[in-house]
Amino acid sequence: MTERFADSAVPDLGKSVKGAQGAARGSDSRAGAPGAPSAPGASYAITVDGTEAFKALMEQSATVPVVVDFWGEGCEPCKVLTPILETVVNEYGGRLLLAKIDIGQNPEIAAAFRVQSVPTVTALVEGQPVPLFVGAIPASQVRQFFDKLLEAAATVGVTGRVSPVAAAVPPPPPPLHQEGYDALDRGDLVAAKAAFSKALAESPADQVAKAALAQVELQERLEAGAEAAARADQPDASLDDIMAAADSAVAVGEFAVGFGRILEALRTATPDEKDRLRLRLLDLFEVAGPDDPAVGQARRRLASLLF
Repeated sequence: MTERFADSAVPDLGKSVKGAQGAARGSDSRAGAPGAPSAPGASYAITVDGTEAFKALMEQSATVPVVVDFWGEGCEPCKVLTPILETVVNEYGGRLLLAKIDIGQNPEIAAAFRVQSVPTVTALVEGQPVPLFVGAIPASQVRQFFDKLLEAAATVGVTGRVSPVAAAVPPPPPPLHQEGYDALDRGDLVAAKAAFSKALAESPADQVAKAALAQVELQERLEAGAEAAARADQPDASLDDIMAAADSAVAVGEFAVGFGRILEALRTATPDEKDRLRLRLLDLFEVAGPDDPAVGQARRRLASLLF
């Protein structure tokens, strides 16, 4: 089973779904959007543990597209993203099924999908994997990925529905977290930043707010630094160009690449530049989450460069 996933590809379907990546920062067209709303408390999310359960999930994907949420213990971005995925999937009233997989408990499944970092979100359609996105993104962007997934699945006849699998209502997030999530859903980064900053000021140990704030600040920099990132490999690249390129890499889940750009710049940086680079690297560690292997490796290299 592992080899099948590692080597399989669905060119036409994959091409259609990957188009969602370009749309993710555009307008929320909601093509193929949720139809009948879910009943209060209805859930279309399940926890998958073990290869036998996963085989059943593959069979289910012949009827309805399955969204797979790869997460891990201690992953703060996962704590931000998973509730968003649950809420958005429920909006589709059974046209999608969410499967949550802990990579620590299911390393073979994670390896089959070549999961390099968490959170990673992919899909299954007729037993075939379709990559979606890496990292925590707001609900408005999640909906666009799911709309594209449903459109692509319809082209191969996967248009069924599933019944709710549970009736439990998850506890609501803290008010300031919800305020931040709602602002992200509106595309209001300023309000989201204010909400998560206030939550962190009130509770400095709030790791969810800290991770969410790092994600918001990364999104702000991405919107302002696209041209700078493109200059990062030029001989006359500035420190801002290098940091912008690091942001771009981390935003798509290429944590080691992003960290590596900053660590390489640290080798020849002035004392003032070193402080800026160090702080940016620490911010990016929050985006990746403390348990990502690339974070531990980069921390060790950072220590060797600074001391």
